[in-house]
Order: sequence, then C-alpha cells, then structure tokens
Amino acid sequence: MTETTQKHILLNAFDMNSVGHINHGLWTHPRDESHRFSELSYWTDLAKTLEAGLFDGLFIADITGVYDVYQNNIDLTLRESIQLPSHDPSTLVSAMAAVTQHLGFGITVNLSYETPYQFARRFASLDHLTQGRIGWNIVTGYLDSAERLIGQSGLKDHDLRYEQAEEFLQLCYKYWEGSWEHDAVEKDKHHRIFTNPSKVHEIHHEGRFYQSHGVFQVSPSRQRTPVLFQAGASTRGIKFATSHAECIFIGGDTPEKLRQQVIKIREQAAQQGRNPSDIKIFVGITVVTAETTQRAQQKLEEYRHYASPEAGLAHYASSVGIDLSKFADDEIIPYQKSNSIASVNEKFRAQQISKNDLKNQHVLGGRYPLIVGSGHDVAEQLIQLIDSTGIDGFNLTRTVAPESHHDFIRFVIPELQQRGRFKTAYKTGSFRQKISGYGDLLPLTHPVEQYRCSSSTSSMHSFKHKKITA
Repeated sequence: MTETTQKHILLNAFDMNSVGHINHGLWTHPRDESHRFSELSYWTDLAKTLEAGLFDGLFIADITGVYDVYQNNIDLTLRESIQLPSHDPSTLVSAMAAVTQHLGFGITVNLSYETPYQFARRFASLDHLTQGRIGWNIVTGYLDSAERLIGQSGLKDHDLRYEQAEEFLQLCYKYWEGSWEHDAVEKDKHHRIFTNPSKVHEIHHEGRFYQSHGVFQVSPSRQRTPVLFQAGASTRGIKFATSHAECIFIGGDTPEKLRQQVIKIREQAAQQGRNPSDIKIFVGITVVTAETTQRAQQKLEEYRHYASPEAGLAHYASSVGIDLSKFADDEIIPYQKSNSIASVNEKFRAQQISKNDLKNQHVLGGRYPLIVGSGHDVAEQLIQLIDSTGIDGFNLTRTVAPESHHDFIRFVIPELQQRGRFKTAYKTGSFRQKISGYGDLLPLTHPVEQYRCSSSTSSMHSFKHKKITA
C-alpha cells in the first residue's frame, strides 16, 4: 500500500459552548442534552467520552457578536438558539483536562477583540495546566454586530484584519518563545534560585497595531506556542494560514474541490519554506450512523423532524453578510461583495444558488457534508475522502448530543481501526506531538524560529526586533 492509503485519520469533535452550533434545531429532540451546555458535567462527560473514543481533540468554536443579518433582527436567532446564548470556551478547558490525559483542546479566540499580552498569558497558563494539550484556532471575525458590541462602527476590511493578525502573532511569538529561555526555571531551594535572572529577557515591540515592553509573566509551558489552527480560505487567508497554521480547516462540496484546495495549500506552504506535510488539513462533516444503513436512514428521518433548515439559513446569512430572507425560494441569489467569510460568499459568484438549494443543503440545519450509513459504510466513505483528496482528518459536528458521538464511537471507530486507518491507542506526548509527530515545539522551519531567544549571561537582557510595520 502507498503512504496515502495507510494514512491514519485524525479526528476532532467540533462543538461550541452553546446550544445550537452547526446543526440547528436539533436541541428540540427529546434525547438532546445540549440545553445543559452551561453545566460543567455536560463538558466533563463529553471529554471522557471523546477520550474513550480516542479522538485527537475537541475543537470548540466561538463567535463575538450575534447573527442579526437574517430578517434584519435576532428573533429567529433567539428562538432557535443559533449560537445564542454562547459562553466563553476557554473556561471549560481546566475541568475537561482534569478528567482526561490525552485529549487535546482547540479553542477559538478572535484576536481582533483581544490584547496580545492578556491572550498569550491565558493560553500559556492553560498549556501548563493541561501539560501541553492546548491549541488555538485563530480567527479575525466577520460580524458587524461584534464591532458594535465593542464600540466600533463596523468591520475592518478583510485584508486589513489579516495584517493585524500577522502582528498579533508576531508579538505572541515573542512572549511565548522569546522572553524566557527553556531552562530559566531552576527551582533550586538550596541556593534560593527559583528562576535564573540571566535567562529571562525583556521584549520590545513597536508596531502598527500593538506596542509592548517588558517580561512575559508566564514561564515556558510544554508546547510554548499552542498548536495553531486556522480556517482562512481567501487568497489572503491562505497566505496567512500556510505561513503560521499547523492545522487548516477547509470546505468543499465535491472531493475534487477539496483536492484542489489541498494541492494549493501544500504548494503555498512549500513556497514559504515550510514542509507541506507539517500542515494537517481537516474537513467538517456531519455523520448519522447506526447498526445498519436502514436504521441510519430511519434515524436521519427522525432527526429531520426536529431540525430547522431556516435556522441554518439564518446562520448562513451572517456568514455571507446577505439577508437571505429577501429572496424567493427559487430565486438565484446574486453575488455581493462583503467583509464576511470570503470563501463562503465566493460560492455565489461561482454557482447559481437559490434558497431551495441552500435548504436542501441544510436538512439538519447545518451546511457541512452529511454522511449517513452503517459504521461500515461511513468508514468506507471517510477513507475514500482521505485517499482521494489528500486531507488528513475530520471535524465531526454533533447532531443530537451526546448521542451522535456515542454512535460514531460505537459504530464507525471500530470499522476504521479494523482497516488500519485509526489508532487503537494514544501516543505519548503533547497535543502537537500526537498530531504532527515532531515533538512538543514548533519546528525550525516555522516562522516562530526568528523570535526565539538565545542564551544570555546578562541579567534581564533585552530581546529586540526591528519595528514591525505590517
């Protein structure tokens, strides 16, 4: 067999600290427990379930703002709980880490509404507490409602948001990698030296968006820099992702489109001096599975009774910045340039799409590819997607919680394992080591390398870089 056909599938559960995440309306199903999302036991039980199923990580989405584009209000958003209410995802990590040993945690944080220092400190602290199991999904935002919440008049230009993101990361790299040498903490009780002063360095940053001077407060964590996730699919977004990200999320409605995106991502990574195989590429999916294909189809019909395609449209409307309620069901929706999610909006330029088309794609209230069948059938389809496109893994959305995760673990995981395509035990090491295999720290080919500090004998030696103009 070739290396491609032997590739082990990477698998994250995809969720959000809210009721409705991707597949909207299913909170009304009598067996769904997502209404308990504000209870800590809901999340600790989920973490234990995922670790028992050998999931690589729990990826938790997040937004700042609300979905108010559809019908120009939030009435449907509130009624159907379309990611509202939603709570801070980082608050969940310590509790879930306490009941697991291996599961990684990819946490979404919008850098547009954070200060680099406070963010870097929080994530370095979490990396310590989890023993190196933290990842960061880097987002720059796409909702005008978020800008109004923080007192701004409107969303920054799409490419300008990425310029700011570049500088945000550069400054975080200085904090995580450039302020403390790896062996700065000695914990020497006899000589009364907890930290060696000669191994801690000030950073000095004067940039277009940020300024910072001083010493980072957190000593080096196991990974230093968290595992970096990104989902940029625009031209500017791909450039950013292939420069920084270790895991990239893509979408596409056909295997060929996915394959072309994979090729493009790996080519651009190579052009930026990175090893293309260092980047792991994920696709979001929804799975309905059962003992047999017939039972899975019956379960799908049951779920459809509770799902809300219209709530899916409301979510989609904010993603593209277009009020879809204004169009008739069979009317072709024209392309309109917006500052929202560029890769989603671009579909209206490339395809003739009506509301009926979108409703058909949102049968479970979500737009991700829907795979239905027995564990055997689902496993075969997942393997085919991996082998035909070159992707590395999947972000599995929930339908009825926690039933859908239990079903996937019971029916699909054993089929993948029997085919040698999914692990039968966790590897040792950090989240980065488990996903990439190249250790706890980012490799020398990553742009973080230029921000790493070197040994110094002078106390509190300044660590400086040229002024960043972005």
